[in-house]
Amino acid sequence: MRFGGRLKADAPDPAIELIEKARRMPVPVIGLVPQRHLEDWDAFGVSSGTHNGVFDSCDVSISYTLWRNPHNIHDPVNLAELGDEQRASLDRQVPSERPPWLLERVRRTRYPLLWECVITHWRSEPREYDSVEARLAAHVNHILENGFRETRVRGELPGDLDSPVDERHVEHGVTVLVNGFERSGIRIDTDPDVYGVGVALANNSTVTAVLPRDELRFVDVAFETRRI
Repeated sequence: MRFGGRLKADAPDPAIELIEKARRMPVPVIGLVPQRHLEDWDAFGVSSGTHNGVFDSCDVSISYTLWRNPHNIHDPVNLAELGDEQRASLDRQVPSERPPWLLERVRRTRYPLLWECVITHWRSEPREYDSVEARLAAHVNHILENGFRETRVRGELPGDLDSPVDERHVEHGVTVLVNGFERSGIRIDTDPDVYGVGVALANNSTVTAVLPRDELRFVDVAFETRRI
């Protein structure tokens, strides 16, 4: 994670604006159920769109810090796999006059992040590519392109993803828990690096989750409404 320029100690936390944008979502935002290996620290991502000046689509993603050993956060097993240059950069002392939120984000780069692993999508008038099948395939490819770039992407930026998934890889009739109830969902279980599940919800919304296979054993893939 890199931050350009020089921020003053009282610079506002950009997460505040993202939370306000997430609250515009007209359907419930969904996250993973609380669990001991995951820390939910309001790491939201938000994208939205308008049509003729009317708010008509929104995606809200949630990222989580992963604790492989939640009983001892200082256990080296909890550290992320970082390159020598990145680790050396983190070991350099950060000026104390930086804003607290920035210092906290720098600290968190030492630990694995399940980046944008859950996405709630809503569109006022869904199109073909808003189906849960299309959304899950797009989410899987998004995580592969950004989280597995060194091994799965060829060429200069943006590059070409090796073996992307599509709707042909979707398996139907999968049971997924949402707010304690069993729902009929889908999954993509064919990629060697990630595993994905998705559910179509009420009011033109879907939720998808994509998780690295190496960390899947630490995660309970069940959903609930995330209060914002």
